[in-house]
Amino acid sequence: MQDFVNNLPKLAKDKHNENKKFFAKLKKKPPKDLDYVMMDLNEKEFDRTDCLQCANCCKTTGPLFTDKDVERIAKHFKMKTQQFIEQYLRIDEDNDYVLQAVPCSFLGADNYCSIYEVRPKACREFPHTDRKKFQQISNLTLKNVAICPAAFNIVEAMKFRLQNYKPT
Repeated sequence: MQDFVNNLPKLAKDKHNENKKFFAKLKKKPPKDLDYVMMDLNEKEFDRTDCLQCANCCKTTGPLFTDKDVERIAKHFKMKTQQFIEQYLRIDEDNDYVLQAVPCSFLGADNYCSIYEVRPKACREFPHTDRKKFQQISNLTLKNVAICPAAFNIVEAMKFRLQNYKPT
């Protein structure tokens, strides 16, 4: 798994133009059953992918924290919201709360998340490959295939599954 994760940025870069063209076509006129296809591919991939063997998302990127996330996690730590923000977060260029640094402060050496039960929405939904109207997040998916082995595999499987798909 670690070899795949190490090679992922290069693999994603090699596939970038192909993926970009595929997503552009998909965005124009997605198949009617795309959401079902994505749910199926997502389920099959995560049946064989153990995120605890990887945790590359937690090691290399930081999620956005919504106000609800901040409140929930602060409450979990029995902290005031502002105290939690000052200790763990910063405001980025888009005026969103993000981690002060990566890897994630809540990631253990065993790749377990110490706040898993109350983790941010962005973490719960990552890599967003089972999201409804999947074609609307193609730019995010293009980034995620360079971070997440499962996302990379799902996109490759999706291209294979939809290879005969032609928008009308």
